[in-house]
Amino acid sequence: MNFEERLRDRDTWSIGDGCSAERVLGLLSTKTVFLVVRECFYGTTRFEDFATRIGTTAPAVSRALKQLESAGVVVRTPYREPGSRSRYEYRLTEAGEDLLPVFMSLMQWGDKHLQDGRPPLTFTEAGTGRALGVHVTAEPVRDAESADVEIRLNPAWRRPEDDAATGTRD
Repeated sequence: MNFEERLRDRDTWSIGDGCSAERVLGLLSTKTVFLVVRECFYGTTRFEDFATRIGTTAPAVSRALKQLESAGVVVRTPYREPGSRSRYEYRLTEAGEDLLPVFMSLMQWGDKHLQDGRPPLTFTEAGTGRALGVHVTAEPVRDAESADVEIRLNPAWRRPEDDAATGTRD
């Protein structure tokens, strides 16, 4: 990256806590918060399912959902199953949906640098099966929405514990 002329002397300016990246990191400040967002993209809506799928405690999920709700990333809507008390579902708002490229960018980076070339999931365009990726581009570009994304299990992926049990690692 290059700075425009008036910003090249880094000692003469600072954006401080006005930095958008810093604010996003403040919002997605814990692993649980980020994994709740992941689960929302994966279609999870109910509190108990978040805790089970993330593998964390109910209080941690509760804090994460409250943080995301107060930031306008998720919205809580009531539902009631027959014979049960009223409960809530959590769904992404427009602001939450706008996190899709952030989520996919982190996944894409992890797939490339942390998965030994065998990521567990691939993201494809629903309907065509074409691989999806996040790239820095000049505008205008049509943004995909989460409804446009199909998640597939990568056939080359094996769980690390499977490799440990068989003593293999291709």
